Amino acid sequence: MGKIKVALAGIGNVAAFFVQAVSLSKQGKELENLIFDYEFGGYKPSDIKFVAAFDVSREKVGKDLADAIFAKPNLVPKF
Repeated sequence: MGKIKVALAGIGNVAAFFVQAVSLSKQGKELENLIFDYEFGGYKPSDIKFVAAFDVSREKVGKDLADAIFAKPNLVPKF
């Protein structure tokens, strides 16, 4: 099976959490009290590939997704 290509519209707190959860799952780690290592329709979190991200905040535009998810006004801590 191929990868699931994901484009994010808005790099807010939910996107920041989602990107971190996928990244940790790919590393074989778990977030406390969250099991993110499951299969859905034959796909796993490791099959997710972020291909685009859009936002209007000057704090986020032009930055790598790994940096944009922590730019203000986001409040999600680093896991």
